[in-house]
Amino acid sequence: MSVTGWAGRARLRPGGVVYGGAVGSATAHAHHSVQVIVALGGDELLMAGPAGEPFRCRAYVVPSGVRHSVLGGVPRGVVLHYDPLSTAGRRLAALAGDAGDLVPDALPADPFEAACALDSVLPQGPLPGAAPHPGLVRVLDWLPGREHVRLSQAAAVACLSESRLAHLFRAELGLPFRPYVLWLRLMRAAELASQGHSLTDAAHGAGFADGAHLSRVWRRMFGIPPSDFTRTIQWM
Repeated sequence: MSVTGWAGRARLRPGGVVYGGAVGSATAHAHHSVQVIVALGGDELLMAGPAGEPFRCRAYVVPSGVRHSVLGGVPRGVVLHYDPLSTAGRRLAALAGDAGDLVPDALPADPFEAACALDSVLPQGPLPGAAPHPGLVRVLDWLPGREHVRLSQAAAVACLSESRLAHLFRAELGLPFRPYVLWLRLMRAAELASQGHSLTDAAHGAGFADGAHLSRVWRRMFGIPPSDFTRTIQWM
């Protein structure tokens, strides 16, 4: 049975989101996080890739910055978001694509409990690839809470040239500097909204001009309106 709406329980954690419940449709979008999306109970998701090509899957790993959409959801599912530089994010990005083999057969019946259980399992395993550049790590530690920051300021923190830092953002995060800062602001707005603030207050608190600006960015990165985030999802 295909589902279009979202309704469930979720928890924000450093670098991402843990969600369990009805997985609804989402228009074409791309986000900074590495995403794992899973259909429970033997159902399948109907998704589309970067070129709009539809496919069905039980579970799928979407790498950072890859455009995708959910054409048909499921009544019970799991969505997990990871920072691409985290242990889990880097491991999962190396396994991008169909992820049916990553999902244990025995998961709790409750979707949110299943999401938490899966979240505790997926980060295991060896860390692929080289460690991120230390200058980039310094900037990533420094950026949160700075809604309006210039590349020149970040380059000074990294002790790198602006061009070198810009290259590192694209090469190691898969995202240019400005969109990454925008992603941090979006996560701040999500945190405020999950605490009960109105979308307008959340927008202002995260450095957006107004609620309409937040809504446009939200749809571009998540494929759903932010009202779904506040009205039909219970935050734990």
